[in-house]
Amino acid sequence: MATDVITLITKDHRTVESLFQRLKTGQGNQKALVTELHALLIAHARAEEDRVYPGIDAHHSVEEHKEAEILLDALVRAEPGTPEFRMTLEKLEESVNHHVEEEESKILPALAKSVGEKGLRELGKAFKERRAEELKALSVPKQAAPAGSREAASKSELYERAKKADIPGRSHMDKEELAKALSKAKS
Repeated sequence: MATDVITLITKDHRTVESLFQRLKTGQGNQKALVTELHALLIAHARAEEDRVYPGIDAHHSVEEHKEAEILLDALVRAEPGTPEFRMTLEKLEESVNHHVEEEESKILPALAKSVGEKGLRELGKAFKERRAEELKALSVPKQAAPAGSREAASKSELYERAKKADIPGRSHMDKEELAKALSKAKS
């Protein structure tokens, strides 16, 4: 199994394309698919931004990630089957497809030339580890703490509360930052 960063990134791209297809055709549990898409896109973006992009000029790609996250948040809020859901899904897919095309045709080939095979494997390991960290953080299990306390809520539960409270920047916040923002919103 290939472990270079280009293979790992493009594999995620194909998975995202598959999720979009299933969402567009109404296959499976739409809410669960949106949750899966959200987790994958956020983890993928964080891993690219933190481990892959620092060594290259990828400012435009970071901006595209932010645009996609805004649309992703809107998709999570939308009710499957509604015109809002379909329109948001279409915009998100268009945004992500544009990003993927640009990344696969320009950024990744330039990265391959600049770091070589060994560098691609090292970046692949770093990307994979960071992506796994983010996926784990997005699905943190409940901790042994009193019910209703901040410590008892997982990051994903805090994120959902922040989403309902329409707290800006929530997709970039860690668990503690989400809890603080929710506390501020209540006061």
